[in-house]
Amino acid sequence: MKELCIQYPKKNIRLMFQDEAGFGRINKPKYCWCTAGVRPEVPCHHIREYRYAYGAVEPLTGESFFLVLPYCNTTCMNIFLEELSKQYSEDILLMVCDGAAWHKAKAMKTPENIKVIHIPPYTPEMNPIEQIWRELRTQGFCNEVFATLEKVVTRLCETIHNLTSEIVGRITLHDWIFKIFN
Repeated sequence: MKELCIQYPKKNIRLMFQDEAGFGRINKPKYCWCTAGVRPEVPCHHIREYRYAYGAVEPLTGESFFLVLPYCNTTCMNIFLEELSKQYSEDILLMVCDGAAWHKAKAMKTPENIKVIHIPPYTPEMNPIEQIWRELRTQGFCNEVFATLEKVVTRLCETIHNLTSEIVGRITLHDWIFKIFN
């Protein structure tokens, strides 16, 4: 914990929560409304093609950063960290993430302005970005079949762009996070 006590002159320290989620052509039917007595028809298919949204959110400000990458692995994680570091080059990022293998791999290259903190195993509820994935699925991926993987990526990017800082803050700012800073 000593590294958390280091003072960084003239730099903002940001607490960000990071995770990744798969979006693809395989869909899971969701509940939907229809006329009484009518059974709804929901399209469904089982093509296993995915792209992965890597994201980091700052609940206090509602700021967020996302990249869509082809895999969940150390190489893509390194790309994400490099781009996140560039985006917040003037800041120190305390990045909270889960214990996925690629988050702890020896090959992971953590930029100087990012300090990684891992949440305890089996506690996804401690990572507020999990609610962002649920929001993206609700807003952009309910009961729809996509003809191509490119259409999945297009929808994912559109849905991410619809996330305002107000929405991100409302979804991710839990009481325990707020109390830490007040």
